[in-house]
Amino acid sequence: MSVFKELFQKNASTLVSMFLLVALPVLGSSTLTYLFYRNQELLQQLTPVQTALYFVVIAFTMAFALTPTTFVALVTGFYFGWAGLVGMVVAYALAALVGYQVASSLDHGRMLGFLRHFPKADAVMRELKAESWQLIVLTRISPVLPFALMTFVLAVMRIERRKFLLASVVGMLPRSLFFYWLGTKAQDVISLVSDPDTGTAGKLLVVGLIIVSVFGLYYLFNRALQRALSRGGAAPAEK
Repeated sequence: MSVFKELFQKNASTLVSMFLLVALPVLGSSTLTYLFYRNQELLQQLTPVQTALYFVVIAFTMAFALTPTTFVALVTGFYFGWAGLVGMVVAYALAALVGYQVASSLDHGRMLGFLRHFPKADAVMRELKAESWQLIVLTRISPVLPFALMTFVLAVMRIERRKFLLASVVGMLPRSLFFYWLGTKAQDVISLVSDPDTGTAGKLLVVGLIIVSVFGLYYLFNRALQRALSRGGAAPAEK
């Protein structure tokens, strides 16, 4: 049996889920943009119960990649202002938790089990897991790395749940606060979600976050590789 055939047969649900988590945000944001175009008052004058329901719903749409997190931050900032920021953060945490639980249930450790066929890759994965706090923060601060997909990947790595949730929220805050602020300043929701005007300072911030994420992840992966090679692929000693 070829390596790729074995990979797909033993991890079909994991691989299909990862593909969908990349493709669905585009479809979801396009659909919601159309809905807002048809009814821009869609989320105005909600009751407290409806507002709470909104944050629960967006938590699940983010968890299952139906809406990109940047899109949600812009729209929530526009309709709810700063009063909705706490709800937004709670929704992010709930989305991360739901995504983590679903990924863990689908994978059941099969991907890590498959990697044991490749001692060096397995050793690198263990080293990255030891640096999980930095790894999670660096994947979350980037505006271009899909939230749901990264949740799935990190859950497959079997990172401890409490650390995963806390680091996810901390990592998401810089970019989420910026896009939420853009939403509070916008005058028109259609223009906001179609082409948010980030300004020069905003573009520099976004580029800066991407650079920090890319170089930070490169540094972590490179260091994990060097440590794995120095140990000859052996499992690190328990501390």
